[in-house]
Amino acid sequence: MIEGQERYIRVHPKFKLNGVQHTIATLRVQGDAFIKNGEPYEESVGSFLLDWLDDKSYVTVKTSGSTGAPKAIKIKKIHMVNSAKATAKHFKLPEKTTALLCLPAEFIAGKMMLVRALVLGWHIDMTQPKSNPLDNVYRRYDFCAMTPFQLDNSLSRLHLLGKLIVGGGAVSETLKKKLYGISTKVYETYGMTETVTHIATRRINPKKIKEGSIPFKSLSKVSVHTDNRGCLVIKAPMVSTDPVITNDLVVIETYKKFVWLGRVDNVINSGGVKLYPEQIEQKLSQMIYVPFFVAGIPDDTLGEKLALFVEQEEDFAFAKADYDTSGFKKYEFPKVIFSIPRFERTLNGKLQRGQTVYKMLRA
Repeated sequence: MIEGQERYIRVHPKFKLNGVQHTIATLRVQGDAFIKNGEPYEESVGSFLLDWLDDKSYVTVKTSGSTGAPKAIKIKKIHMVNSAKATAKHFKLPEKTTALLCLPAEFIAGKMMLVRALVLGWHIDMTQPKSNPLDNVYRRYDFCAMTPFQLDNSLSRLHLLGKLIVGGGAVSETLKKKLYGISTKVYETYGMTETVTHIATRRINPKKIKEGSIPFKSLSKVSVHTDNRGCLVIKAPMVSTDPVITNDLVVIETYKKFVWLGRVDNVINSGGVKLYPEQIEQKLSQMIYVPFFVAGIPDDTLGEKLALFVEQEEDFAFAKADYDTSGFKKYEFPKVIFSIPRFERTLNGKLQRGQTVYKMLRA
């Protein structure tokens, strides 16, 4: 047994999975049963449980592939334990917290829901990770994690959740407005596989609506600053041995708070003006109600011009004169529109902007 292994191989005595209390031995049996006889989503849970209980000090995790080719990285189990404890402290989630797992366990977000339950003694139930995961749920849970797409499809049953964290993509302004007045406390998270899910959060349906961008606030023992590109650098020694250098452009408010602008590799230079697609998409989300994104495409005059990509079969009608565009800066309104039947996405549903644009321009 490796040094310190007992700190994370142990199953909390209060831990329950689907209503059943487990020891290490019975959990191994349950993991095998999921792999041999379970549904595909249960198989991935079973595989992770066996990985968690083996003699290795790490777990191999796939990155999402939303900004490049998916890759496998090794995450230390003790870092996963530390992340779980930080989440519990941040959101005040003690042992016997009831939790719902509705994310695939192949990726870090789903794995960490299980780790939190195992380490903290939660009572966690599983449901199929689909677009409307609460459809067949008839009891209330203290805590859950979803993608923005799942959240948008679960609004009518959101009262079943006490606290909800949302990650894996930006939450649109339209979706945020739908959350006002809902009793569930909904938090947008910032993080990645390399930081063992979230290192910062922000409440997106506060009781009092605030003007301007709500900053992300980092968890305990996490600090942030920027590099010479203006991109976020994360110091989180409890979950990552080295600082994590990101490609996310941010405005630092304090060493614990930041406002996210977008990814540096998505920035568009149109006629010498820098455009931030994610910020423009927030504005457009109040006008467009189908999946979309914006990106730069080559232009002889401007170098790059702003293009709108809409996911639908028929041509998308969008006239500037039909909307109030006073909040848009120079060049921020799309100059060309492409309708595409299906965007390119990763296995866990994240949009692949570059691949989608490339395929469209090559067609």
